[in-house]
Amino acid sequence: MTTMRTSIEQLQQWLAEPEGTNIEFKEAKQNYHFDKLVEYCVALANEGGGKIILGVTDRRPRRIVGTAAYAEPGRTEAGLHNRLTHRIPVEEILTADGRVLVVHVPPRLPGTAWQIGGRYLKRAGDDLTSMGDAELKAIFAETGPDFSAEFCPGATLADLAPEAISLFRQRWAKKTRDERKTVWADTEVLNNAELLVEGQITYAALILFGTRAALGRRLAQAELVFEYRSSEASGPAADRDEFREGFFLWQDAIWQKINLRNDRQSYQDGLFRLDIPTFDEVPVRESLLNAVAHRDYRLGGSIFVRQYAHRLEVVSPGGLPPGITAENILDQQNPRNRRLAEALAKCGLIERSGQGMNLIFESAIRQGKPLPSFAGTSAYEVRLTLDGMVKSPAFVRFMERLGEETLRSFSTYDFLTLDYLHREQPLPEHLKARIPGLIEAGTVESVGRGKGTRYLLSQRFYAAIGAKGVYTRKKGLDRETNKALLLKHIKDNVATGSRMDELRQVLPSLSRSQIQVLLRELVKTQAVHSVGTTKGARWYPGPERKDCN
Repeated sequence: MTTMRTSIEQLQQWLAEPEGTNIEFKEAKQNYHFDKLVEYCVALANEGGGKIILGVTDRRPRRIVGTAAYAEPGRTEAGLHNRLTHRIPVEEILTADGRVLVVHVPPRLPGTAWQIGGRYLKRAGDDLTSMGDAELKAIFAETGPDFSAEFCPGATLADLAPEAISLFRQRWAKKTRDERKTVWADTEVLNNAELLVEGQITYAALILFGTRAALGRRLAQAELVFEYRSSEASGPAADRDEFREGFFLWQDAIWQKINLRNDRQSYQDGLFRLDIPTFDEVPVRESLLNAVAHRDYRLGGSIFVRQYAHRLEVVSPGGLPPGITAENILDQQNPRNRRLAEALAKCGLIERSGQGMNLIFESAIRQGKPLPSFAGTSAYEVRLTLDGMVKSPAFVRFMERLGEETLRSFSTYDFLTLDYLHREQPLPEHLKARIPGLIEAGTVESVGRGKGTRYLLSQRFYAAIGAKGVYTRKKGLDRETNKALLLKHIKDNVATGSRMDELRQVLPSLSRSQIQVLLRELVKTQAVHSVGTTKGARWYPGPERKDCN
């Protein structure tokens, strides 16, 4: 569950407001159907974002009645993300009148609309209804016309390579499991994919299927330039190639080019030696697809792919699409070339839900590599860097031993949470919602309670890498051992007494309040006593002495 920290005063202010386009009140005393919650999230996002408040009467004067729905808000938040691929914080507020849940729905991005099951929803009074064609057309036109859907002046069918159309046709038939598509004529394929409209060739068709001669005449910037550089030194590349033809004519050739110099990194796992390629095929292909589908074709530059010994850079013209940042790129989708993206989705090369970037991140984490970087991205170009070096073979072994079935059940945010814990980095708030599920899966353990709670990878991780002792140290000592350490320090310093600051140095993994709990237990058994109060208090061994008269 994401902590939004809404104040009681702010909640009361919302209760006094009319139920309008950005706020929805539901009593939901016992439960609230998850599918209905999903639909309301879609409708609110399409209307500019807002809040769904559960546990409140829906007519003014509103009052808090409390809700028992969604006992684990973190799981609800995770479920919403799985259904909608957007991050939707779910906040729990405990008031004197009962428990309230606030679902914070973000607004849709310019030029995009949320949908569920193919329905683009909006609210209509107390009901939900589908948006009309005119409304959707107006939304999609917000960021300007789709260049890839425009007609290319003077282009004809002769500008398209039949073998490229054939590859597209085969993949489309396989994706849809429809053998009838395999016998479609080229014009039928193009018409049904909306790449040929009213007999005119779209730029999307040219980008996907154009011959080298046609692109040279009509869209020269639709090319990819490959460079291999053996060092960081400036100067001519050791190898350079230009791919100025339709995507389906070079997609395999560029991978083969990269794979020629693709080293394999080995690590030992018991009796077995496992190999990991420096450049994995899935994230490389996804990176190239992203560059082709989302670059700005109105700019004259080419896509550049620069391969070094241990990293790959993909640089594409035009910044990130409106509303997309390096921070929200896993949550938000806003295709710059919608017609082009739709065609690639038809043949299964990309997902309309934008899962390509998720696959790139997941692959890096599973292979113990640094996360993909967008450093250097500007308003004029997107720069994606894939670091191919395996930094943690031990983490790879852990992932392997979890098993493929478990890994398939993980979301991208589950992988990110494990990566943060492995690197011993503080967990961002939005990832804490993943912890309960990971604990249930046996991959994460919690240490301590309340504000002092810490999380670490499970004992299975440290057992897998032969570091059970490290696990014991990170897990911390058991309660009785912690008390024994405190008592030993207090006894060793009986002459001067022990201050709280010293005791915190003895158990640095525990908070002040946790240490105070242990000290109170020692006081109850008359093992220690304190003299003085607050910061000046000092601790001594034995029971508290009382003056004798």
